[in-house]
Amino acid sequence: MKTVLLALSLLASAAFSVDVNEVLEIGKKAPMPDHKMMDVSGKTLSLDDIKEENGLLVVFSCNTCPFVVGGRGEGWEGRYNEVYDQCKELRIGMVLVNSNEAKRDGDDSLEKMRTHAKQEGYRSYYVVDEKSALADAFGARTTPHIYMFNNNMELAYKGAIDDNVDSSAEVKEPWLSNAITNLAAGKKIDPNSTKNLGCSIKRVK
Repeated sequence: MKTVLLALSLLASAAFSVDVNEVLEIGKKAPMPDHKMMDVSGKTLSLDDIKEENGLLVVFSCNTCPFVVGGRGEGWEGRYNEVYDQCKELRIGMVLVNSNEAKRDGDDSLEKMRTHAKQEGYRSYYVVDEKSALADAFGARTTPHIYMFNNNMELAYKGAIDDNVDSSAEVKEPWLSNAITNLAAGKKIDPNSTKNLGCSIKRVK
C-alpha cells in the first residue's frame, strides 16, 4: 500500500502546475497570521487566534485523500486527535485547514467538512481556506502537509506526521510527535524537515 500511495503522490506532484509560493522555509514567520477563516463550528478564526503559549501546528488536510482518510491502509487522519492531545498538553495550538477550493461545491464543502469532522470526532479546529489563499502563502502542496511554528510564529518543523501512513502500530519515526515534544522543551528539532506525502491540494486553476 505504501508503494501505491507513494506512486500516487509522485504522479500528483508531476501534475502540479498551479503557480504558488515555494514551500515555507524553516525559521520563516507564518504568513497571513491574522487572516480569518471559517471553522466547522461557525466561528471565524485566524492563526493568531488559535496559537498557544508554545506555538501552533497547521495541518493542511481534506475529507477525501487516501493519505488522510485511508484506503487499504489507515491513513494519517486517525492520528490527528492523538496529535491534538499532545499539543494541548504542551500548550501548542492546532488547526486543520481544508484548501481544496476546486472541490468546494462537492466533497470538500463546509457542510461536508462539518459532517466529516463530527464522524471522525475531530477535537482540533477545522477551517475553510477560501481560494486556497493560506495554502498558496505557505507553499503547501499536499494533504496532509504539516507546518509547526514556535512561540514567535517561526517555522520549526515541516513535512510529514511519521514514516508510515498505512499503520500507526508500525511507525518507526514519529517525526511530528518528537518535534512537538522538543519544541515545547526548547530543544533542537532534528530532523526539522521531512518529505510530505499526500494528494495534491485541489486549487482552482
